Amino acid sequence: MTNERYKREGKKIIFKAKTKNISIVLYKPKYAGNIGSVARAAKNMGISNIIVVGEADFDREEMQQRSTHLAADVLDQIQYFEFIEEALGGFNYIVGTTARLGKARGPFVAPRAVARDIADISQKNKVALLFGPEDTGLANEELRLCHAVVTIPTSREFTSLNLSHAVMILCYEIFISASAAATSAEATPKLARSSELEGMYGQIKTLLADIEFLNPENPDYWMMHLRRFFGRASLLSREVKIIRGICRQLAWYAHHKKT
Repeated sequence: MTNERYKREGKKIIFKAKTKNISIVLYKPKYAGNIGSVARAAKNMGISNIIVVGEADFDREEMQQRSTHLAADVLDQIQYFEFIEEALGGFNYIVGTTARLGKARGPFVAPRAVARDIADISQKNKVALLFGPEDTGLANEELRLCHAVVTIPTSREFTSLNLSHAVMILCYEIFISASAAATSAEATPKLARSSELEGMYGQIKTLLADIEFLNPENPDYWMMHLRRFFGRASLLSREVKIIRGICRQLAWYAHHKKT
């Protein structure tokens, strides 16, 4: 069984990750060599899509030295974006990675657990694996865009992981993962894109601020909980449109009630 196919075993359908629908997104990486090492790790695990957000002027020779010539085609296909929202806008499921824990950053899942979800979700959806800068990792602002947040267990004596090592661990778990579904079930249907969800969240935030539900001094606190709630719901595009329609009607009613 290849990594991009599924097969029937007894009364179950076993899904293997569809790697052509999976992309590695590097947010503001600092070193060209690390990008090359990531490209090599990605190709080892059957993933050829890499996106770099931020700086686009990296030394090609340094990247190729670390990737080896066998992964040169992965380097050639790298897409560059200036802003993270633009880079992630077309994805249906986004997995962030972090070594820093905290209530505002979780809840957290292990690589193996999220890999099983990705095996299912990647059948019909575009999945992004988001990694932060080598020195600071992803901030809360970037993690808010994610549907799941992964932390890789390490020894307490030395918790720091090289960027390419973190990429390899997560990609390996995805490569060997499988998700079982009953024969009558199908893979997770196509979910709403990140750009659609962000539009919905912005509309909800404006509405809740207008009716004075959100604390104006810290509006993102409640929005974080709403993001987690809707994230667990795995919304489809049509469901996002319904919610946005309700928000528009509530905003109209609130405006006319005031006047």
